[in-house]
Amino acid sequence: MPIRTTLLDGGARVVTEHLPHVRSVSAGFWVGVGARDEDPEEAGASHFLEHLLFKGTDSRSASEIAEAVEAVGGEMNAFTTHEYTAYHTRLPASQLVLGLDLLGEVFTRPAFRPGEVEAERQVILEELAMEDDCHEDRVLTLLGEAMFPGHPLGAEVLGSRESIGVMSREQISAFHHRWYRPENLVVAAAGALDHDVVVATVERHLAAVDPGSPPARRAPSTAPESLRVLTQSSEQAHVALGLPALSRHDPDRHALAVANQVLGGGTSSRLFRTIREERGLAYSVYSYQAGYADAGALVAAAATGPGRLAEVLTLVRAEVDRLFEDGVSEHELSVATGYLEGATALALEDSGSCMSRIAGALLVHGEVPSLSEVLDRYRRVTLSDVSRVLRRVAEAGPRSLAVLGPLRRGQVERWVA
Repeated sequence: MPIRTTLLDGGARVVTEHLPHVRSVSAGFWVGVGARDEDPEEAGASHFLEHLLFKGTDSRSASEIAEAVEAVGGEMNAFTTHEYTAYHTRLPASQLVLGLDLLGEVFTRPAFRPGEVEAERQVILEELAMEDDCHEDRVLTLLGEAMFPGHPLGAEVLGSRESIGVMSREQISAFHHRWYRPENLVVAAAGALDHDVVVATVERHLAAVDPGSPPARRAPSTAPESLRVLTQSSEQAHVALGLPALSRHDPDRHALAVANQVLGGGTSSRLFRTIREERGLAYSVYSYQAGYADAGALVAAAATGPGRLAEVLTLVRAEVDRLFEDGVSEHELSVATGYLEGATALALEDSGSCMSRIAGALLVHGEVPSLSEVLDRYRRVTLSDVSRVLRRVAEAGPRSLAVLGPLRRGQVERWVA
């Protein structure tokens, strides 16, 4: 079997995909804890840990970890989301155990040396400043704050300047000690590998670690805000329209993916054709869906000159309304499902993307379907499925709007009245 899964005694899950035709192996430790699991005083702790874990263990320095990977031509990285954090390597297939050993060490025995904590604090503060300068990202954070007010799903994954500025080494270490446990862990590997070798190596690192328990999550309950405006000097105005949508477990999520593709998922989408191709009003215009354990969003976004924002906003709202009222055509369904099938397959041409697929599937959904099963789920989407999911989203709750640019709230309120 190319994909194998093993549940270890402490609760960690190991999943591998054997790819005999590749010369690399990608491995990852995926922790089921993210920004939504942080208390207000530790906002950004998951992302802080992402920076710190590769900075050294009790037996290796940061430079020794980096040199071990680069000496064999490999690469190492990590990322943080609202619901999980991942640490991963990509190495020549012969170096599988090296990659797993490095990941096992940083997961179980990070050093948290005070000097490195302070250095990474400054790096993250610079990252926050960079995020503020990226208005396309900032408007989406603003939208999240409006859609999930007072809830960590609406908060910036990086944390805030205030929380990062005062977070202590002890707080970070305590967060790691509480959540970085086998019960919250999926270890995934893909490439020219032996599943039993992966299992044995992971077991060696986790043997003395207490199982722990997963975080108890609170679903969003506060009503969304209709409008957030951030007045800021910029050459463009950025707008994002958000609608409550489906959780990541919802059986209609594949139908919503099709609807999103028709709305703004590519260059043949309605938003792209109407706003960019036909009227030349924007360079960046798109839509996407986001699914969480107990919530979701369908988002349409664009950037344009401040003097043209009212027109762009009118067109975005009109296309969303038309999608809800008219649904999609047979031709649009065919193009969208064809794209989703093809893009899914093309994205899995290297060991890293295959590792990410099996890790995310097991961590998020508790199962690892084969590629043919995933593609078949898109093929089975019908026009009635899309119509049903669009009705559900249309009735899910009020819309939220976020605008960033050289505009006052009163101006935007007149346009959306």
